[in-house]
Amino acid sequence: MMKRLFRMLLAGVLTCSMLAGCGGDKKPAASDPDAQGSASAADGAGLFPAVAKDDLKVGVIHITDPAEGSGYTYTHDLGIQGMQKNLGLEDDQIIRKINIKDTDANAITTALEECVEEGCQIIFATSWGYMDYVEQMAAEYPEVIFCHGTGYKSNGSNFTNYFGKINQARYLSGIAAGMKTTSNKIGYVAAQDVQNGEVTSGIDAFAMGVESVNPEAKVYVKVTGSWFDPEGEGQAAKALIDMGCDVIAQHCDTANPATEAESAGVFAVGYNSDMAEKAPKSTLTSVMWDWSVYYTQAVRAVIDGAWTGENYFGDMKDGLVTLAPCSDLCAEGTQEAIDKVKGQIISGEWDVFDGKTEYQTNDGQTKTLLAEDYGSCNWYYKNVEVA
Repeated sequence: MMKRLFRMLLAGVLTCSMLAGCGGDKKPAASDPDAQGSASAADGAGLFPAVAKDDLKVGVIHITDPAEGSGYTYTHDLGIQGMQKNLGLEDDQIIRKINIKDTDANAITTALEECVEEGCQIIFATSWGYMDYVEQMAAEYPEVIFCHGTGYKSNGSNFTNYFGKINQARYLSGIAAGMKTTSNKIGYVAAQDVQNGEVTSGIDAFAMGVESVNPEAKVYVKVTGSWFDPEGEGQAAKALIDMGCDVIAQHCDTANPATEAESAGVFAVGYNSDMAEKAPKSTLTSVMWDWSVYYTQAVRAVIDGAWTGENYFGDMKDGLVTLAPCSDLCAEGTQEAIDKVKGQIISGEWDVFDGKTEYQTNDGQTKTLLAEDYGSCNWYYKNVEVA
């Protein structure tokens, strides 16, 4: 009871900081190689004792309901399901907490606490806004492993973060958009503004991909100010279409930008899952995650007693980041153009954001960016305009 009361008081304090920080200035992810890579140690020597598979329980906190069938939460839960299948876990070994808004401090702390009380040895918190609450719970329960998706905080032990080089796929999707547009106006529905490095680095990578095949095209960004706002996402897409944008890309949680594009007779680039399932008459391709790659690796490390407390930053080579095949709606030669660059990325010949290449911003500055430090990206590429 005292712990629960303490957390309620703490939640009020954290809410104040998160209201200022959620979707705001995201600090850089660690670029130290020792802080990145595999979630499990090759020699099996970990920080926590092995857990018998039959005794294992895995918690997952979702911002929405994965049953909605597309978008961010759906894709993360597909990863959880893939992990469950890969490792042979039973349904009752997965403890889900759904519709936990990342602005609701009490709901977040309660969901995390319930996972601990129900015996979870590892808990995945999938939304950016959960970060500070997860950090506090990890300090309170050092025997439980807490993993935070898309954040930058960690403690090298029972609190880690996980993300990946999604900007590789963003760049490739920009090729599809740049080759398809005839108006040379491409819209982008963004959940957060330029101060959020996760969103902004994705916009920039996409815009660079557009420019590589179509230097005349511009990318127009409409910000919703929320990770999950179905109505706002659709309205933003409509506004961009009304401006003359004939391809709509997105970094937001639902398929509404793609379905809005379909209704208007223009084209879309999806995100998280393959939006062709929701908008087959508009979707050119989709930037996608296969979260089962990470979730399987992380949970296997717990079972094997191989947990090292390292953060994870995956890429196209290991299969975490991917791009849906080009649909028949794409311009002729698009798949070939994408495959060529994709091959260079996977081979290591070239990459997006190598920390050395200089980029011109839309306000005349020169910037560089290392992929792992995407959180520090608070500038738009030269062909980007805010609508």
